[in-house]
Amino acid sequence: MSARPGVIVTMDGPAGTGKSSVAWNLAQRLGLEVLDTGAMYRAAAVVAIDEGVAADDGAALAARIAEEGLAFDWSSRPPRMLLGGRDLTERIRDADVNVVVSVVARQAALRAALVEAQRVIGRAHPRLVTEGRDQGSVVFPDAQVRLYLDAHPEVRARRRVEQMRSQGRPADYEAVLRAIQQRDHLDETRTDGPLVCPQGAVRVDTSGLSLDQVVGELERIVRASVPAERLAPPRAAQPA
Repeated sequence: MSARPGVIVTMDGPAGTGKSSVAWNLAQRLGLEVLDTGAMYRAAAVVAIDEGVAADDGAALAARIAEEGLAFDWSSRPPRMLLGGRDLTERIRDADVNVVVSVVARQAALRAALVEAQRVIGRAHPRLVTEGRDQGSVVFPDAQVRLYLDAHPEVRARRRVEQMRSQGRPADYEAVLRAIQQRDHLDETRTDGPLVCPQGAVRVDTSGLSLDQVVGELERIVRASVPAERLAPPRAAQPA
């Protein structure tokens, strides 16, 4: 895979649009790696909760993360989130993290540190589908393909509830909907790296689409924009 020219595909959008699942499946189809940048902010939220660092102290959070070492285990597919060797992949999805991560993600010092870390990852892994809130607008504004996923808040809340219940976690629809609406407001109004549809991005409303339909549409968009030799062959063209 590394012998092929670099390809960066960014995928931004609000909470609950299924970006993580879509990015992973799209990367598999295109022969690319995947970067879940939201996992990095969630790891910082875990530091705030588990280590008693103030969620609104971005400098302290950035320093603690630098000290412990925030990294992905790229030998796993998808990569697992590690902090100081501790596997946080499951921990970062807990309900208490959902509550804190919006505050953490607003901190300028932390964002600056993680944006730079993401660019370092992009240089080390130049064939990448990277998803988050500011990938096409801030981190990789020159990416070959920039995508923006959206869906109605009610749809996103229902998807999140279904996901949580499938994992055996309690979930209340009204509470989840309120949390998503609050997260949207915070993401869209923060000073550093606010959630916007990046210039030149293709916007896709996923409200009425299944996961496979979304992935198929995004695959079509990417293949129309990137030379075929830079990507894995379409599934229909691969040997059975």
